[in-house]
Amino acid sequence: MKNLRERYGASPLHLLLILCSFALTAYAGTRLLQGDTIRIAIWFVGAALIHDLVLLPLYTLTDRATQALLGSRGGTGKHHRTPKQWINYLRVPTFVALLLLITWYPLILNKVPGYHLATGLPADVFLGHWLLITAVLFAASALCLITSMWRQRTPQPDPGAPPTDSPSAGPAPQPPPGHKAPDDEA
Repeated sequence: MKNLRERYGASPLHLLLILCSFALTAYAGTRLLQGDTIRIAIWFVGAALIHDLVLLPLYTLTDRATQALLGSRGGTGKHHRTPKQWINYLRVPTFVALLLLITWYPLILNKVPGYHLATGLPADVFLGHWLLITAVLFAASALCLITSMWRQRTPQPDPGAPPTDSPSAGPAPQPPPGHKAPDDEA
């Protein structure tokens, strides 16, 4: 086992999980391609191109603009986070909310008639549900940021420092007068 860990660089459980994920991906790929293979391949290539040529530059530009906008307001004190440290608390809920919007936009924007039979829900509830999920995502992210800031403000004991309540925490003993240290003789 130790030789495997040294050669692979991680635990055998990690290797097993990676192999299982590859097997699941291969299974899903073969099941997906059993249908209309050409249309699925065209959709996949088109989605990759739209992502790489349109969406990636768009959200990179938006992210940089947000960092530039918030960068001028960041504090410089010990307990202030710079925008680079807390920008992920905005990125993650924004990403998940936009991913949900892109995935379910026909229902959210009420563009699909007759979906009531498939979902059992009226067509006008999806926008409210998406807004509620988005609000919960941002609230959870804000709670995580507040918790992180609270932990950063709470003084943490120095693991190298001796405890203050022990009797040995006093000043280090001094050598007697006239005593030479061994490396002073050279």
